[in-house]
Amino acid sequence: MTSPKPTSASAADIRVTRAGPLALLQDAGRFGVRHLGVTQGGPADQYSWAWANRLAGNDWGAAALEVTLGGLSLEAQRDLTVAVTGADLGATLDGQPLPLWRPVPWKAGQTLSFGTPVHGLRAYLAVAGGIDAEPVLGSVACVVREQLGGLDGQGRALAVDDTLSVGPATGAERLDPAPPGVAIDWSAPVVLDLIPGAQVGSFTGRSLYDAFNADWQVDTRADRMGVRLTGPRLFSDVRSLVSEGINLGSVQVPPDGQPIALLNDRQTIGGYPRLGALTPLAASRLAQCAPGEIVRLRAVGADAALIRYRAFRAALLHPA
Repeated sequence: MTSPKPTSASAADIRVTRAGPLALLQDAGRFGVRHLGVTQGGPADQYSWAWANRLAGNDWGAAALEVTLGGLSLEAQRDLTVAVTGADLGATLDGQPLPLWRPVPWKAGQTLSFGTPVHGLRAYLAVAGGIDAEPVLGSVACVVREQLGGLDGQGRALAVDDTLSVGPATGAERLDPAPPGVAIDWSAPVVLDLIPGAQVGSFTGRSLYDAFNADWQVDTRADRMGVRLTGPRLFSDVRSLVSEGINLGSVQVPPDGQPIALLNDRQTIGGYPRLGALTPLAASRLAQCAPGEIVRLRAVGADAALIRYRAFRAALLHPA
């Protein structure tokens, strides 16, 4: 993973002119610190974040902006190259629609803005060269709850008049749009791959049938920490469980029987029985689902999930 570069105090390549509800700086995440109770952070939709960086000519791990629900406006202070992927938040460049999933020149003085969600929740804006910030515990990933990372190291979302510095672009002289099939079809039915976990056998047969055959609705209680799914009640015979480590995508089932899929800003340990864990790509897809959206769970083996994830990483290095 490419380590984030320290911020240059004199550089001001991008200025925030409108902040929006939640725009966060995210690199690949914070690892090796969960034993301290510090969560992972990083992009909620790793798939879109990774492709934004790839299209901007950045290496894996470069810091980009995660823009949730739109409302953000940025002014370029010098000529840059940018790529926007993920949700369609009505992005514009000087009032004209901004093409998604492809590199675009961003000239000095131009304003790049995000409106309101058309499809999905989170867009990713990568700038050729990556956005500079000082790492905290090895990462610039912004976790608001823990007040870690981000532009100033304090876990703060972007605010009006913040300035961002951009590193030197490498490989930006010849950038191509995303290959066919890479951009997500947000209108397609959402099927989330789940690897069954250690406590899956504690659920009743009826509960397991419902888990993988019923529709689940994304609840309003959803954020970067986790997403609650509402549907048939699931029953487990586990009455007490010693708290254990929680990985990305873990699907816990609390006493009310409604599963919670845990995402990047999750707690580090938990004591509820788990159906298993969403794959990283499934967690990315869930992070783009709006409240009320219907999803289904599909059981997959670890080997099949690993093959698919390796194919995703390989495509970033060697796009078709």
